[in-house]
Amino acid sequence: MKEDLILKYFPNLTDEQKSQFAALDALYHDWNAKINVISRKDIDNLYEHHVLHSLGIAEIINFKDGTKIMDLGTGGGFPGIPLAIMFPNVQFLLVDSVRKKLTVCDEVIKNIGLKNVQTRWCRAEEVKEKFDFVVSRAVMPLIDLVKLVRKNISQKQQNGLPNGLICLKGGELEHEVLPVKNSSVITLLSDYFEEEYFETKRVVFTHL
Repeated sequence: MKEDLILKYFPNLTDEQKSQFAALDALYHDWNAKINVISRKDIDNLYEHHVLHSLGIAEIINFKDGTKIMDLGTGGGFPGIPLAIMFPNVQFLLVDSVRKKLTVCDEVIKNIGLKNVQTRWCRAEEVKEKFDFVVSRAVMPLIDLVKLVRKNISQKQQNGLPNGLICLKGGELEHEVLPVKNSSVITLLSDYFEEEYFETKRVVFTHL
């Protein structure tokens, strides 16, 4: 089964987590046919290119219970929904400026019974709350994202990593991280996942 790819790297999932991950395949295929949040040619790679990619963040940090996270520019719910399954005692706010994308998120959240996720249709500038971390998947250049979310990072620390921004990025990042180099750490996902897709994928953590 396709979701076995998740178990390959995260073997200690509960039965509920296993069933939630397994349910994503049919839900995203169904909703993606109505509202395109994943490219048509990529939907069959859902678990590798989207779910496991999102969980790359879980390889660099084990969020403590009670942590608050904003997923900015969540699109169809990545990385927020896979992370919310993985960390059921962590609170997630999924933000996107495109309302129909959040319709897909809301349906997936409801159907798999996630209780730790809220969605909000707005722009990043409109979010005033504080979070331990902001996570994002390649929505804009790193320096622009840093400027946008700095106001949302809480000063109260409770995790192994200091509070900040965690981005999933691909390709050559040396120039992109230069303006924030002193506070950014790049982790290669190929160090954790053996699939060829991850050879060019990175997790960039920026302390804010």
